[in-house]
Amino acid sequence: MRISAPCVVSLTWRLEDAQGQLIDELDEPLEFFYGGQDLFPKVEEALLDQQQGYQGSLALEPEHAFGDYDSNLVCFESRTLFPDEVEPGMQIEGLPEGAATEDMPADMIYTVTDVYPEHVMLDGNHPLAGIGLRMHLKVVDVREATDAEIEAGTLGEAVFSVIGGAPPDTALH
Repeated sequence: MRISAPCVVSLTWRLEDAQGQLIDELDEPLEFFYGGQDLFPKVEEALLDQQQGYQGSLALEPEHAFGDYDSNLVCFESRTLFPDEVEPGMQIEGLPEGAATEDMPADMIYTVTDVYPEHVMLDGNHPLAGIGLRMHLKVVDVREATDAEIEAGTLGEAVFSVIGGAPPDTALH
């Protein structure tokens, strides 16, 4: 079966930064909904009309992956708004109650980047924002999507994780 929307593709990959440093490696095949929300448009473009066994590499500029880095999504909040065990790498959904920063999106995932005695630095950018990526991928299988998968437009959660730059098990959206 050739890849075309809608279908489900089973992939493995190696994701590197522009200097070849490993960011993420997916050794066990994982399924993605093709033609929905699971894959970057550039990845879908590279996979179109391919089939099981296809292997390829592609470069993803920040605008085709996790976006450009936006310094306006960085803020400092009072240390008193956080639990004692707050540490760099932790992620929180939205700003803490009582946050002084008023112009930041409330529904964003923020990463704690630094903890100071009086303040905590939060970053609303995706950890891979502003980074050019190189993806080496392999199509392990292709199948028709079920009606439920087509209706949902996705198979589930984000699967990228940063190797060496963030705590283990930190899923990237």
